[in-house]
Amino acid sequence: MATDAAINTNISTDEFSDILRDRNKYATTDSKQIGNRVNGGFDELVIHSGITADPGIVLFFCLLTSLLLGGLMFILQENFLTASIAFMLGGIAPIGYLIYRRGQRQKRINEQLSDMIDELARAAKTGRSLTHCFIDVSEKTPAPLGDELKESSRRLQMGVSMKDALDGLFERTGVTSLNILSMALIVHQETGGDLVKVLERLARTIRDRMLFLGRLRTATAGSRATAVLMIMLPPLILGFFILRDSTYLTTLMASSWGRAATFTAIALQVIGSLWVLRVLKTSQRS
Repeated sequence: MATDAAINTNISTDEFSDILRDRNKYATTDSKQIGNRVNGGFDELVIHSGITADPGIVLFFCLLTSLLLGGLMFILQENFLTASIAFMLGGIAPIGYLIYRRGQRQKRINEQLSDMIDELARAAKTGRSLTHCFIDVSEKTPAPLGDELKESSRRLQMGVSMKDALDGLFERTGVTSLNILSMALIVHQETGGDLVKVLERLARTIRDRMLFLGRLRTATAGSRATAVLMIMLPPLILGFFILRDSTYLTTLMASSWGRAATFTAIALQVIGSLWVLRVLKTSQRS
């Protein structure tokens, strides 16, 4: 339709300058090596957290916090081992913040999604095209869901098809329900049908799914808290003894059995933590 082609033609092209440009990533699509999988997970974490910084900037902050915390600990205790531990904890701190930010962002998007679909269904009842309805609803939806919808709507205003406009919506958020919404809109755009009924059923399905996930989190809250406590307790105990006696770790590492026990405990702690975090990620995937 001519109206679709003329949607917001007076918008400055500066708004569209970064829409179709890929973000910098460390992972490659043609490799299945462990290092590439780690890079892919790091790229996804940065994108899903909603920050606009490149992964290189995030790594720079990890290095900066490592140097600050490690240097501070070395100044306070003048012990290389405790400074090394503080250095590692400083590098992990920004990653922990990104994980927390991603969880909060995905939770907020899930809370907004059903209301957004209801609004889209009400807009479709007016008889306007799906493109017009999607653009109108995306402008009314607050962040963070609104930011992702606005990027897709700006693609539509550039004349991109619905399939290409919604491509990457799930990859940018990690929210499974958005993938379901994208598939429903793409199928309707290609095959037609009663859009209002599809959207109403989809909103009801997403509400039921969120209710089930809420009950699941409530039922497993104790287990998840125990798992987190198991991960955090050994480093906290070690930190307590180091702060209480700055020579504790040096004395422990002076003997062969102390070194063997320490390195074995660290290896088992890392393996157990990765295992527990993987189980928690699988059970909480939304």
